[in-house]
Amino acid sequence: MDLRVRALETLLVEKGYVDPAAIDRLIETYETHVGPHNGARVVARAWSDSAFRDWLASDATAAIASLGYSGRQGEHMVAVFNSAQEHHMVVCTLCSCYPWPVLGLPPAWYKSAPYRSRAVAAPRAVLADFGVTLPEGTQVRVWDSTAEVRYLVVPLRPSGSDGFSEDQLAALVTRDSMIGTGLALPVTAAAPAASP
Repeated sequence: MDLRVRALETLLVEKGYVDPAAIDRLIETYETHVGPHNGARVVARAWSDSAFRDWLASDATAAIASLGYSGRQGEHMVAVFNSAQEHHMVVCTLCSCYPWPVLGLPPAWYKSAPYRSRAVAAPRAVLADFGVTLPEGTQVRVWDSTAEVRYLVVPLRPSGSDGFSEDQLAALVTRDSMIGTGLALPVTAAAPAASP
């Protein structure tokens, strides 16, 4: 695949259809300005600041924009919060609506027909495919993202993360945990112990 992409890019540049500098700017944008690291900062702020968490719950679009993350595919955001009783998972059953400003480009599996159909019909089986097993009593709620509304899952904060800085908390948040197909990383696996 990589060779095909490079060959196509080379051909488009040689024919004058694409400016290499424009491609570099696009790549740099998605590597540094747009992506899951933005969503991780939103989640970390919600975990550490109860006023921000309340704002995120009541007006996610504005709360997220206050951190500088907005734009195309980031309008009309809704944050859903995982709890011990309820786990949220996001799918777009019609296409691949996805909150690019906070999650970056959607993964290939998110756009696939099997994920889009199975997430609704058998969400626990999909979670198992991703290595997530929830307690029997935890309800799984699936949210259908659309062009009008996009969702951000705020995963449960890992135990043992009290006293962590926002940077340390953000390191515990994965893209999949913000889609609901994963969980936040355990403290021992992702971040150093909080400094005194």
